[in-house]
Amino acid sequence: MNPTQQFWNERYASEDFVYGTEPNVWFREQLEALPVGRILLPAEGEGRNAVYAARLGWEVFALDLSEKGKEKALKLAANAGVQMQYDLADIRQYPVAENGPWDAVGLFYAHFPPELRAETHLRIAQALRAGGYLILEAFQPEQLNRNSGGPKSADMLYTLDMLRNDFAGLREIHAFLASVELDEGPGHSGVAEVVRLLLQKP
Repeated sequence: MNPTQQFWNERYASEDFVYGTEPNVWFREQLEALPVGRILLPAEGEGRNAVYAARLGWEVFALDLSEKGKEKALKLAANAGVQMQYDLADIRQYPVAENGPWDAVGLFYAHFPPELRAETHLRIAQALRAGGYLILEAFQPEQLNRNSGGPKSADMLYTLDMLRNDFAGLREIHAFLASVELDEGPGHSGVAEVVRLLLQKP
């Protein structure tokens, strides 16, 4: 077991949901406006966003390194009466084909180290079909002044310019910084400084 996998297994070890059971607000708002299709959710953890997408009728494919996260996600899905595919996998090694088959990719608080970030984001952009959407929310550097969650290292946080460069091949619909009140379980609670994106593949 690698250190990252061990970290997340320990994080998700309790029966409580670290980041709650309700979907991310930005994800919910954007997904409800899109036509239903196939969605990929890398770094999905305990499954809150995947279960919500499945409830809306999306065909859901979730990924995460954590066995504990997968167990809790499948339990959450069963309680909600929905199905999804959940693979134990790292998006950095997960097989993706150019232009698809995903109608949407949702990426939430998936903070990759600098040496891996751009390549990983490129793979995510490649996974979208033409016309597909990327929905993203992450912490930006001002989050270091907050205690509402996220990495404590500046090089793990994302600026708007950084993300625009990483996803330069996608069309920008929304891209902005925001101060938001997070209520996503004990792991994300309180005022937070985030970056939000909605991008579309031409």
